[in-house]
Amino acid sequence: MPIDDFDLAIAPLKDLGGQRVWSLMISLFGDMARQEGQIIGGPVLSAIMTAMDVRPEAARVALHRLRKDKWIASEKHGRISHHSLTPAGRAQSQAASGRIYATPAELPDRWQMIVTDDADSDAHEKAGFTALMPRLYVGNASLPVPIGAAALPGQDAPDWMKRQLEPASLAESYTQLSDALHRVARDLCAAETLTPLQIATLRCLIVHNWRRLALKHPALPRPLIRDDWAGLTAHQMVAELLSRYPRPDLPEIATV
Repeated sequence: MPIDDFDLAIAPLKDLGGQRVWSLMISLFGDMARQEGQIIGGPVLSAIMTAMDVRPEAARVALHRLRKDKWIASEKHGRISHHSLTPAGRAQSQAASGRIYATPAELPDRWQMIVTDDADSDAHEKAGFTALMPRLYVGNASLPVPIGAAALPGQDAPDWMKRQLEPASLAESYTQLSDALHRVARDLCAAETLTPLQIATLRCLIVHNWRRLALKHPALPRPLIRDDWAGLTAHQMVAELLSRYPRPDLPEIATV
């Protein structure tokens, strides 16, 4: 696909905001080089960052920060730098990958409600539950019940409950992401017309914009999600686009 047409097609994803360069790099490595032994060469990294309108000096600063934070390790082979996730960076990427790449069809189909003796929502949300009201939480039926809590199996959830469980602070962001993904899906050509570099760039933007929202709240079981919630619509579009544009092999990008 011609570069100008591709840039125009992916512009809605670039315009969403929140594109911190170090975070973009985490999304890129998490998508393209999450497995042990996978590396991204300096020229490839530079080409992808340039395609996302990241200035070279900003990319260098972000790379330095990620090395300092033990996320990324770099080695030089001749004149070419090779970058990879550290064991710690790989572990964190793997831990988040289930949430990022699970499709809506893979969401849990059973849920439970727990009543606790305290209102420590942070602790319970870290355990995978979502607060419905003080001391009352819902979550996947397979989650361990906290000590001292009472658990009830989930039944048919009323619409008001589903609406109340939606993260209100992210409502506008999910709507913007859903709209952007629909525009990208409409304007992009078929996968076979894109270069491996273009697909890697597209996937990074999709994963990054989805990750920065989805990881801010626990995953809800499917029976607790409204069919027309913008977060579900965005999730469906993410799954569709990542399937439509499969991850290219790193050597393929390097030869472009």
